Amino acid sequence: MCLALFISCKNETKQEVNLEENRAKSFDQNDGFITLKGDFVYFADAAVLQTSTEIYGVVIDKNMHKLDAQTKAFKKEDTDMVPVTVRVRKFEKNKDEEGWQYKVEIKEILKVEAPDPNKEDVIKLAN
Repeated sequence: MCLALFISCKNETKQEVNLEENRAKSFDQNDGFITLKGDFVYFADAAVLQTSTEIYGVVIDKNMHKLDAQTKAFKKEDTDMVPVTVRVRKFEKNKDEEGWQYKVEIKEILKVEAPDPNKEDVIKLAN
């Protein structure tokens, strides 16, 4: 009985996200979604995804709130940005709208990571 119990136990391993596989998935599915990796923050009714080359406004919807909930475990302050990998629908904002040229609508959350504690690109203002 112990042997059966031991064999039936499942080892859970962390799933690594293969960006190339997800890019291929986006291309193969021809669904118009793209995979983006960047830093995400939601604060004061504004959501932003910053990649290494671009900054996107994020559509505030159910999926954005799910992503925000997942990032809260990694934040020390509300304004901290958290590294994420997501599949999104990218589109140009309306001409009469403020913000960045492109917006993204989150369709799938692939990965949420802890921020690098040694990263020193944050400027804090104090009184």
